[in-house]
Amino acid sequence: MLKTDVVVIGAGPAGSMAAKHAALGGANVVLIDKKSEIGTPKRCAEGVYDEGFKWLNIEPDERWIAQRIYGATLHSPDGNSFTVTSEDVPVQGFILERKVFDKHMAMDAARAGAKIMIKTLVTDIKRNENGFILSCDSIEGTIEVEAKIAICADGPESIMAKKLGINSTTPQNMMSCAQFEMCNVDYNDDEKIEFYLGQDVALKGYAWIFPKGNGVANVGLGVTGNTDKTAYEYIMDFIEKCPATKNAQPIEMNIGGDPINGLIEKIYDDNLLICGDAAGQVNPIEGGGIIEGMLGGMAAGDVAAKAIKEENYSKERLHEYYEKYSELSFNLIETLPAARDIVYSFTDDEYNKIISVANTIDLKNISKRDVLKVVFKLPPTLTTKLIKLLKIVFPKQMKSILF
Repeated sequence: MLKTDVVVIGAGPAGSMAAKHAALGGANVVLIDKKSEIGTPKRCAEGVYDEGFKWLNIEPDERWIAQRIYGATLHSPDGNSFTVTSEDVPVQGFILERKVFDKHMAMDAARAGAKIMIKTLVTDIKRNENGFILSCDSIEGTIEVEAKIAICADGPESIMAKKLGINSTTPQNMMSCAQFEMCNVDYNDDEKIEFYLGQDVALKGYAWIFPKGNGVANVGLGVTGNTDKTAYEYIMDFIEKCPATKNAQPIEMNIGGDPINGLIEKIYDDNLLICGDAAGQVNPIEGGGIIEGMLGGMAAGDVAAKAIKEENYSKERLHEYYEKYSELSFNLIETLPAARDIVYSFTDDEYNKIISVANTIDLKNISKRDVLKVVFKLPPTLTTKLIKLLKIVFPKQMKSILF
């Protein structure tokens, strides 16, 4: 039996970050992943904002950056579009090469002192007097790992969390996603990401084209709610109709679910922490979870290491993880589900009106009050929705403007 202080299940970005920080804090750490190659297959569009890496104290590395992004274009159902650039709003980002990025994050964990076990499937997890015993199938046969603290970072399905009585996902809070990495994509600007809105494009969701340079891009979409069409059927229709993809060819396909209901009810318990997609650490509006999950992993690793030093693994001690993550994420994961419901309630006509009005705005010379003036030019029902949305996303700013 292999004994350790902390075991992390899943070597995605969140799990590797948890392992790294637990090891940096002085704990003995084992990081387990079921795949023979960390980072494959990818399960996302690979887009991140650069500010997130500052929060994580990670220096961006050109080896895992496929494309730098300096703007975004939103396409409305009627064919109009609105573009915002980093000159208008001081936000930049990257399209990652996840198969490289994930490996580098795991290597950082190893350099911090974590032991990595690949092609090792955790088949069972049970509590004992010391914490947990994990049963694992590895290339060397069946092994057991005993740990004082377990960190579940095993994705949205989180089989291990379910085995411990924590149901992390249900069909009602999953976005169904389908994506192709494609070549010969005819995008206008490889430094801008593109979003396509409309119920025919993606029911209660959106489609995206994330360029990776040289005509290569991630082309995908996510849908929510009850629909007669699958995400795969939606993406095939989109690729056929979108001018940018009519001559494109697929080189990789990814199908999966994205948890968009915010944090699950319980992300910690005695001897247990849950982070990443398994914990619902995903932006509920746009489904991004790389930075959000890594912030969760960083918080989980830090708290686990301190708990090991104090020899206190109770849920009362591990509650600090929830507090730390809420602070790091600005509580957005908990507040944004309400914003998501508003965004996904927009009709095609409302999307058309929003994009049309947005094109009248001079983003370089606009004040917060000017934004409200523009919002009040819209139909009353749409204005009400947008005011509610702004209050959720920008509570402090809206309070200072309205009161």
